[in-house]
Amino acid sequence: MKVIVIGCTHAGTAAVVNMAKKYPEASITVYERNDNVSFLSCGIALYVGGVVEDPKGLFYSSPEQMAELGVQMNMKHDVLAVNTANKTIRVKDLITGEERVDSYDKLVMTTGSWPIIPKVEGMNLDNILLSKNYAHSNTIIEKAKGSRKIVVIGAGYIGIELVEAFEMNGKEVTLIDAEERILNKYLDEEYTQVAEAEFHHRGVKLALGQTVTKFEGENGKVTKVVTSSGEYEADMVILCIGFRPQTELLTGQVDMLLNGAIKVDKYMQTSKEDVYAAGDSCAIIYNPTKEHAYIPLATNAVRMGTLVAYNLLKPTIPYQGTQGTSGIKIYDYNIASTGLTETAAKHLDLNVKSVTIKDNYRPEFMPTVEELLLKVVYEAESRRIVGAQIMSKADLTQSMNTLSVCIQNEMTVEQLGFVDFFFQPHYNKPWNFLNQAGLQVI
Repeated sequence: MKVIVIGCTHAGTAAVVNMAKKYPEASITVYERNDNVSFLSCGIALYVGGVVEDPKGLFYSSPEQMAELGVQMNMKHDVLAVNTANKTIRVKDLITGEERVDSYDKLVMTTGSWPIIPKVEGMNLDNILLSKNYAHSNTIIEKAKGSRKIVVIGAGYIGIELVEAFEMNGKEVTLIDAEERILNKYLDEEYTQVAEAEFHHRGVKLALGQTVTKFEGENGKVTKVVTSSGEYEADMVILCIGFRPQTELLTGQVDMLLNGAIKVDKYMQTSKEDVYAAGDSCAIIYNPTKEHAYIPLATNAVRMGTLVAYNLLKPTIPYQGTQGTSGIKIYDYNIASTGLTETAAKHLDLNVKSVTIKDNYRPEFMPTVEELLLKVVYEAESRRIVGAQIMSKADLTQSMNTLSVCIQNEMTVEQLGFVDFFFQPHYNKPWNFLNQAGLQVI
């Protein structure tokens, strides 16, 4: 059996390592554009901010380690075309320029995603940067040394984390986003207003509800960002608008979402026989809505990649779907969410209700206590839990992993009220705050 893997970050690495162990007799060939694998891009802000001093820690594998498993690693190779009918690919060596054709029995598409780049005037100016891979992180660090005014465009996780890192390094930071709130895909307003107030307190300029119309510069370098509502000086600009799946190689050959994300079934198989996909290149079932959705997270990617290996020869272990569970730390606040926000649910015309708990996370007789803000979103008729969010200066983020399981298993909000959670004054109250959420709606 000959397996070709295109792309090798999270999903690709997970697929390759597990396939090499499960099928030692197989011939596994990897084609990767970059000179590295398995880079944890979620650590870029930590690296930029100096929290992580050695970037080697942001890699959890290497081409050499994978080659030791018997895998043929072709780094700095770009796949130019895929022919699923003939089971062939055309690939170019980016060092020598040589092109050749290779064939496969099984194809694994783990081509990932790429930052969305707006088509606006001035995009060709220097110091307008992306934040996705290892090379980007090194460029950001180097350019930041000579930059005083930094503009970050995009108020998702990556943008928010970079804003915090730059502010803590003494930079003048402006955050621009077309939406009226930061992190609007992950959190409802009662959470984002706390985070926004913290940024205001730290001197970060928030330019929300504004669209970038052009970049201006001098001597080939960016100096100003012009939006629909204002102008902002900038020595450096970082684009964090979002990501698109890199799936052009299979356009017209497999089923995709409108944004190009490859549709896979619960065994990671595409609509084309012997072609599998995983990670940021594909869409998977989103349990709160029970429909395909594009949710580019490293956690989803490693699960999908691993399942490719287990299902390569026959359907064996199904993917249980995703809740899009994620977390972020903004200064002293620990924040996490899973499933749908109330805002998102209403935009999808889902009839939902919510319950909010605002309480100290442990008994007041303890030496210190911290307040928590928990919100659980559930369907009005079925009472099925579809989402939740939590924020506290105490680290209570693991509770979102618990609620992720609840959503996956279609638990009702009433059932949550009586789940068996331990009590110990160091950690919680006799009625756990998750229990309290369920009890409030009974």
